[in-house]
Amino acid sequence: MGRLRSYYRQAADEYLKRLQRFWPLEEREVREATRASTDTLKRREESRRLLEAIPADAVVVALTRRGSAWSSEEIARRLGRWRHGGRDLAFLIGGSLGLSDEALAAADAGWSLGPLTLPHELARVVVLEQLYRAATILQGHPYHKPRT
Repeated sequence: MGRLRSYYRQAADEYLKRLQRFWPLEEREVREATRASTDTLKRREESRRLLEAIPADAVVVALTRRGSAWSSEEIARRLGRWRHGGRDLAFLIGGSLGLSDEALAAADAGWSLGPLTLPHELARVVVLEQLYRAATILQGHPYHKPRT
């Protein structure tokens, strides 16, 4: 949701560059709803814009506190399954107000980054890093250091 400030943009671009070595990837930024009169209307408008940006028939993963917390290894397993399914994969990160109930209902899975509250810009960087980590796990690359 929205454009990243320069320091988040730099970090996101680094992980996007790394990820493109493993598979094609497209980041879609969606404009924030600035004219909505209430938070509820703003959340709905932003979520509608996100849903419209999803490729047809994509597997949709919504970032939400209501989702499940996944280890890096679990993300790799899921990513491997989803990629072998041959469908596009879309990760939805809402704005500062989160995602609407409609967006959450449209998702195939809900992923929680944990109980912390993160700015949506930082959440995007964390998601990209975890996707990169998952890709390296799947490829047997030494980036990921398993916990012992």
